[in-house]
Amino acid sequence: MLMKRLDVSIEINGRQREVGVISGSNDYDASFCYSEHYLESGTARPISISLPLTDKPYGPELTRRFFEGLLPEGFMRRTVAEQNRTDDGDYLSILEMLGAECLGAVQIKGENYKNIEPSYRAFDPETMYKLAAEGATRSADLVVEAHLSLTGASGKIGAYKNSDGRWFLPVGSAPSTHILKQSHIRYDKIVQNEQLALKTAEFLGIEVPKSEIVEAYPEPVFDTGLNPPVTENVLFATERYDRTFEGAEDLVDGMLCPLRLHQEDFGQALGIPASGKYERPGEQHMKKMFDLLRRYSASPIEDQIKLWEIIVFHWLIGNTDGHIKNFSLVYDTNLKAVRLAPAYDIVSTILYDTHSSEMAFSVGGQIEWRKIGRSCFEDACKECGLNRKLFMPLLDEKRVLFKDALMRAAEVVHDEGFEDAVKMAGKILEVSNVTSE
Repeated sequence: MLMKRLDVSIEINGRQREVGVISGSNDYDASFCYSEHYLESGTARPISISLPLTDKPYGPELTRRFFEGLLPEGFMRRTVAEQNRTDDGDYLSILEMLGAECLGAVQIKGENYKNIEPSYRAFDPETMYKLAAEGATRSADLVVEAHLSLTGASGKIGAYKNSDGRWFLPVGSAPSTHILKQSHIRYDKIVQNEQLALKTAEFLGIEVPKSEIVEAYPEPVFDTGLNPPVTENVLFATERYDRTFEGAEDLVDGMLCPLRLHQEDFGQALGIPASGKYERPGEQHMKKMFDLLRRYSASPIEDQIKLWEIIVFHWLIGNTDGHIKNFSLVYDTNLKAVRLAPAYDIVSTILYDTHSSEMAFSVGGQIEWRKIGRSCFEDACKECGLNRKLFMPLLDEKRVLFKDALMRAAEVVHDEGFEDAVKMAGKILEVSNVTSE
């Protein structure tokens, strides 16, 4: 087989810098090595907690665990692979296709990479409508066209929203400002569900990215002074926490380009592959996340409190899909400081009978959502080395405030034109037992 070489760079203070190379003939012998020039620069920083600086190459397993974590999963990945006549297990080839714009600040380019001129191409109404209506197939077309990779199993793409509120597809290395996620066909009204969850979290004082529901129409909707009719074809837009305009200077097509902030999810940071994102018995994912923050966060106490409150919220809202790849770390512009990222990808999965009732990781040794109670969180404090006198009152406070925050969020989403939000909130309270213990 032919030897593959993928150049790895990372944005530091707004400029891409060579970091190292992935090389190998296939996924099973590919290794990553930091470049000598980068190591000798005096300002080198690791691209992952799981990949400390060294002049020795990292073997295939550790290399795969971090870099495959930059890629989409599930149907999206299979669709991209099929369109490009490669196997969906061939992560190097998919990375070579999509690595120009990843989550965080890393860029991956193969030897045959065609340097596409960065640009922002306006989304016409028909494209937005097809993106919302046709699911992951249409988004797969766009991610390949834009050379853009986003993690997760749902159909999502990066997009740029300008100051006038218009949407654009970033092409080549042009950075995006938002993630547009499609409504998952398996779950009814999941976009409204996620907006309800994030608004509830916000009202509980949990840091979340700005979000909105984008309605897509096949033809332009003109402003008549009245709200347009609500369409079933909707997209969920979240502002990227790994992009910032602070210090940004470069323009593409007359629009200011945000700087990239490096980020990695807890799976990547802990060296856990995507296939292991759901906890198996004895793995103690929750403990490992708190240990990681104690060792590496620039503000460990504050970030442990934030992580605790996010985990509590996953329990309160009934999200059993909060695996370790849905928790992330975000770095500053020069990679010197790392902090816990805002909460994201939260929905109330308990509303769907077909979804698992088991949490993605255990709380105090208990994995079944309905069996988790206050005592389980007390056990979790002991397991994770947390002060119960500090952390348990935080749980109690969130439980007391949860119902009011949920109903307030439901009214906001309802007033945006989505009438089922109040009914959805009522259903969450009906099936949940977390406020009655």
